[in-house]
Parts: sequence; C-alpha cells; structure tokens
Amino acid sequence: MLGSTLRRSSLRQVRNRWLRCFSSKPGGTETTSFGFQDVPVDDKSTMVRGVFNSVADQYDVMNDFMSAGIHRLWKEEFVAMLNPQLLTHPGVKFLDVAGGTGDISFRFVEACLAAGSGKVPDVVVTDINEAMLNVGKRRALERGYISGDDNDNMKFVVSDAEELPFESNSFDVYTIAFGLRNVTRPERALAEAYRVLKPGGHFSVLEFSHLTNPVLQQIYDTYSFNVVPALGEIVVGDRSSYQYLVESIRKFPDQETLLAMMQEAGFKEARYTNFTTGVVAAHSGFKL
Repeated sequence: MLGSTLRRSSLRQVRNRWLRCFSSKPGGTETTSFGFQDVPVDDKSTMVRGVFNSVADQYDVMNDFMSAGIHRLWKEEFVAMLNPQLLTHPGVKFLDVAGGTGDISFRFVEACLAAGSGKVPDVVVTDINEAMLNVGKRRALERGYISGDDNDNMKFVVSDAEELPFESNSFDVYTIAFGLRNVTRPERALAEAYRVLKPGGHFSVLEFSHLTNPVLQQIYDTYSFNVVPALGEIVVGDRSSYQYLVESIRKFPDQETLLAMMQEAGFKEARYTNFTTGVVAAHSGFKL
C-alpha cells in the first residue's frame, strides 16, 4: 500500500514538473519551449516542421558529422533490442513514428530479412514532415523495399505523433527515435502510442538524454553549443536549425522523468538503457 502511494506521488511530481514547461503569456496564450524560446503552443509543430524542411536532404550526413558516426551504432543497438528475429511471423505490424528518412525502419526490415522472413514486413513510417518522408520514400525505392504502388508492405504517412490516424490496437511495435523531444506535448504522444499498440505491444523510444558524469556533461555541453551549430552552418548552410536541436536536447526530460511519464501513460515493465554514458538512452515498455 505504501509503495503504491509513493509511486502515485512520484508520478504526480513528474506530471507537475513537465507541466511547468508550459506557461501562459499575458492574455492567456499557452506557451511551450522551442529550444530555449517560449512560443505559443499552436506554433511549435509548424516551427519544428520548418526546421526539418530546412535540413531534410542532409539530415543523415549531419548526424555523421555531429556524432562521428556513432549514431549508427546507437540505432543498430536500439533495433537489436526489439528482437526483430522474433517478429518475422506474418501479421506483425511495425510503426516508426518521426521516422522520416527511414533510418530505424530500414534497419528493422533488414534484420527481419536477415532472420529469414522472406519478404519486407508490414511497416508504417510516419512523420509530421513531408520533406523527411520523401527522403525515406526515395531511399526505400532505391533499396527495393517498395515499388511505389498501394500493395507495398512499407508505407509512408504524414501525421502528427499526438494524433495518429490509425485504429486502436493496430501495431505490435512502436518506435520513435530522436523525435519525442520535438513533439509539442510528449504526454499526448505517449498516450497515442499506448492507444495504437496491441495488447502485448512493445513501445521503444531512442532519445538524447543526460550524461551520468557531470564533468562529461559539461564537456558535452561545450561541444554541443559551440561545435554543432557551426557544423550546421558549414555542412548544411543552416546554423539556426542546429542551434534549436541542441537546445531541444537540453530542455528534454532526463531518463528517470521520461521513465515515469511512460509509466503514467500505462506502460508496464518500463526501463531504460544508457548508450555512451547517457548521451542517448533507449526507453522501452509494454502495453499489457
């Protein structure tokens, strides 16, 4: 009884801490963070869309520059944690949210094919940004995963993580990689993830997080704020978008806070694993 009371108290504290990220301007306009700026809630998704419109074609190139290629290892380990070799039987449905360029879904497809599935599994890649999805579609065509007709097992859908256009209890696996921090209301995205997953479905999120060592965190912050925007200007010709991306990482909840948010959304067996001492973390849970 005491344990349950303490858990409820902890979840209320998490909710209140997250809601403090929202405020009201004079006149009652609700605001939220866009990096270190406070912007009207209704404007954030449009602003985020603009950021990724600007960088879509060079997004993965910049990821290589920013992480020295380590982002590829993070993603491979993230997909391996889904145990795709166990998900090759017919009827399994995979949803990749904020998955525009296909980085995660392609790895899932490749793992299923390598495990002997014999065909591309049922995959839906969704993103709020059409430019990012167009990059993913082009790559899927180049790899032979889609032919471009309605019979393809892999589909690309423009949608908002807070309001997914899918029926409840539809998917076996839901992933969102480096996208949750760009959502205006992550708690709504978590609720939608829970809704669209089947009972027993696996929820998994990969996101930048907080380093476990304060000294390393300080070094990482210095690198992020001084080097990443400069790389954005040199490689993509867009400093401001990468300034936002760095700031959005710092504003996002830490590992324990996100874990508690998942639990409040209803996910069971919720846990997380730090990669590279917490530069990123993989959180997972199940709809039971």
